[in-house]
Amino acid sequence: MAILSALGTEVFIPVAAAVGVAFAVAQWLLVARVKVNPAHAAAAASAGGGKNGGYGDYLIEEEEGLNDHNVVVKCHEIQTAISEGATSFLFTEYQYVGIFMSIFAVVIFLFLGSVEGFSTKSQPCTYSKDKYCKPALFNALFSTASFLLGAITSLVSGYLGMKIATFANARTTLEARKGVGKAFIIAFRSGAVMGFLLASSGLVVLYIAINVFKLYYGDDWEGLFESITGYGLGGSSMALFGRVGGGIYTKAADVGADLVGKVERNIPEDDPRNPAVIADNVGDNVGDIAGMGSDLFGSYAESSCAALVVASISSFGINHDFTGMCYPLLVSSVGIIVCLITTLFATDFFEIKAVKEIEPALKKQLIISTALMTVGIAIISWLALPAKFTIFNFGAQKEVTNWGLFFCVAIGLWAGLIIGFVTEYYTSNAYSPVQDVADSCRTGAATNVIFGLALGYKSVIIPIFAIAVSIYVSFSIAAMYGIAVAALGMLSTIATGLAIDAYGPISDNAGGIAEMAGMSHRIRERTDALDAAGNTTAAIGKGFAIGSAALVSLALFGAFVSRAGVKVVDVLSPKVFIGLIVGAMLPYWFSAMTMKSVGSAALKMVEEVRRQFNSIPGLMEGTGKPDYATCVKISTDASIKEMIPPGALVMLTPLIVGTLFGVETLSGVLAGALVSGVQIAISASNTGGAWDNAKKYIEAGASEHARTLGPKGSDCHKAAVIGDTIGDPLKDTSGPSLNILIKLMAVESLVFAPFFATHGGLLFKWF
Repeated sequence: MAILSALGTEVFIPVAAAVGVAFAVAQWLLVARVKVNPAHAAAAASAGGGKNGGYGDYLIEEEEGLNDHNVVVKCHEIQTAISEGATSFLFTEYQYVGIFMSIFAVVIFLFLGSVEGFSTKSQPCTYSKDKYCKPALFNALFSTASFLLGAITSLVSGYLGMKIATFANARTTLEARKGVGKAFIIAFRSGAVMGFLLASSGLVVLYIAINVFKLYYGDDWEGLFESITGYGLGGSSMALFGRVGGGIYTKAADVGADLVGKVERNIPEDDPRNPAVIADNVGDNVGDIAGMGSDLFGSYAESSCAALVVASISSFGINHDFTGMCYPLLVSSVGIIVCLITTLFATDFFEIKAVKEIEPALKKQLIISTALMTVGIAIISWLALPAKFTIFNFGAQKEVTNWGLFFCVAIGLWAGLIIGFVTEYYTSNAYSPVQDVADSCRTGAATNVIFGLALGYKSVIIPIFAIAVSIYVSFSIAAMYGIAVAALGMLSTIATGLAIDAYGPISDNAGGIAEMAGMSHRIRERTDALDAAGNTTAAIGKGFAIGSAALVSLALFGAFVSRAGVKVVDVLSPKVFIGLIVGAMLPYWFSAMTMKSVGSAALKMVEEVRRQFNSIPGLMEGTGKPDYATCVKISTDASIKEMIPPGALVMLTPLIVGTLFGVETLSGVLAGALVSGVQIAISASNTGGAWDNAKKYIEAGASEHARTLGPKGSDCHKAAVIGDTIGDPLKDTSGPSLNILIKLMAVESLVFAPFFATHGGLLFKWF
């Protein structure tokens, strides 16, 4: 028996979630103390008795004789424009996604309900034929409900992240007047608000859903947790559209702004004369924040669902051990507490005083959270698990110890850290790979592209070995459940991971606002330093997401094979092999669609920006005002239109293959997509991140080597901008969307497994 009682579990999980929400609110209140509203800033100034808005700190503006009130007014106007643009886009996107959500919910109900002809009679259980489980019709109904619940939670996660980021960007800019340390704290605290809200809401909604469903299912835990898998499907479906739609939006604007503004007109990034500049800053929030929030929520939901499904047919489910059953949720609960302590190291225990301390501070977050989480996992494994128990292993029960399961979670956690550090090495301009890419710009854009592609391919090696070792060890110890909890271990510090990830786009927006508000060059240097560190952390976040996606997909694949009754996946079987080779092709097809979408949208954006520069009098001189709204509309229309085909490809493939060709071919498709998708996703994300930071390395000119390559506007810099432009759709659209592709196809196959097992393979039955 476990030390932690069922009552203790029922108290600990919601309390941990509540603590996470309370901490997020506390961080938000601290960020809100920086006033952006001009009326509030004026009131603070009179209350403080000084011209600096009541700040006790020294402001750069005082030395340079700038009017502080005018700066605040401009920052407020720009922030409002970005927030309104992001909100408008998300509401438009959510209208289309809502239609899809409704249609797909009906499809789930009809397919699963038809398994037993919409019967309301109890059926023999899938894994225990001597017992009776709830009717298939009600499993269809509850699977549909959990799908809708996961989808809504994912949409809310993305929207909340966007609102927090647009609330914080101008505040980060204003704090940069006092020093890089003050700006860092605001940006990081804002990221923490998003991280803790998403981690806590994902946990508590899943926990409540389990308890509500339990009222109907009672002792039928097999049916209960099978229907809960819809939660992961809903989360990832919305994440796919959020990532693809947001990615197309942001990169169309970014590419258009860079190619015309930087390369053709030789004006700075985020210059207010550039018509695409507002769309570019809006894109950072709808793609990198809203899309990323939905993506990591989907990963968390799926890894939890995969672990719960396997546990329900293991000794935890058979013996109705509620504490053991909730082990994945307990790991996530401990993660929230650990991340809370870790966050204090960045915001309260240590103070950043120089630019060079930013990236080490973010790296320490990863190390501290991983070390503390290892201890936390050991404690919760000892308290929540019996000394010995059995885990379902393809028709048999495998005996496992609590310390064995601790090791599975821990290896996933530490593999995540390794992937994070390797990603940082290949994408940070502090190390030789990115510096070599920057150096290659001396001979033009072609050599820059060659070096960047080589870097991306090479960066795949160590992460794949780390994933391979994690899979082998965790499967050897605890079969598919071991892989599922290893994925959960990688995501257990999701609150810290999201805080670091969200910090990047917030800092990027802060730099854009500083430029558009006409703030001093010294402030822009500080925001650029924050942004450069943010590019690296964003790449690390994508590395975590891709690594966890590989483990989650494999765990879901194992659950699907078991549920569909596939005894063995034989690659020499023609049915499996054709699925394998088609599945390996799908990530290429998907990447081609998303990259072409960015290209065609960027083409329209470039033409519009050029038109405005050529036709609006006084635009280059700063006396004319650009038409920002038209550029925002181009990005919005293009992303909404272009996100549908890639989304349809991913969502329809399992349905078509499973129905027409059967579960064996579908298992081949899932395996092929997993193997090739992970490789492409890592190389695309790292190549794009390296090109971006190579450009920033030249622009910053912080070292003697960098100064020989610059300055801005030189041929070398223009070559770097072209590389960065090519890398934009790789790192922010195709790369991060691929990890959703492999997870989503796996979880969708698991949800529809009863239908495919009963009615699938129509073509092979006819011929």
